[in-house]
Amino acid sequence: MYRVMMIAFSALALAGCSSSPDWMKTPDWMSLDSLKPAPVTDTVRFESEPPGAEARTSSGQTCRTPCALALQINAPLTVTFSLSGYQSETETIEPIANAGSPTQLRPNPVVVELTPAPPPAKKPPPPKKPDTDAKAKPKPKARPKPAAAPAAAAPPAPQQQQTPWPAPQPQR
Repeated sequence: MYRVMMIAFSALALAGCSSSPDWMKTPDWMSLDSLKPAPVTDTVRFESEPPGAEARTSSGQTCRTPCALALQINAPLTVTFSLSGYQSETETIEPIANAGSPTQLRPNPVVVELTPAPPPAKKPPPPKKPDTDAKAKPKPKARPKPAAAPAAAAPPAPQQQQTPWPAPQPQR
């Protein structure tokens, strides 16, 4: 009878392990994950002229220059520097293995000089919208101005004959 009870209890305990709540799980300090080696990293320094640019790596890490980040040494990375009013710059960092020393990322430090962004082009003024009231009300037509009345017929001025002598001067 004791054997049957022991087998039943063992079966229940074993079934409970597969769906145990968090408080019954194995603690992290007992896990074998702590024996796995940590990823190899190298600290890379970032500098920019002017300072204060955002340095964003292709792995997603960011900082404001001047700064330093611990980056994994498993593949080449790109770093994009951006600052308001300046053009963005991108640099590549590559792992370099030297004989007798650990793998390091190069260049280190990464230094960039940001170029001022050109001023934005002036936008042309937006086209004028047609006046909707003008379509509803036709403009009055201008009345033609009356032609100037012909001057009263005055007798034609007497024509002087051309003579080789000077004209006589009127007396006073």
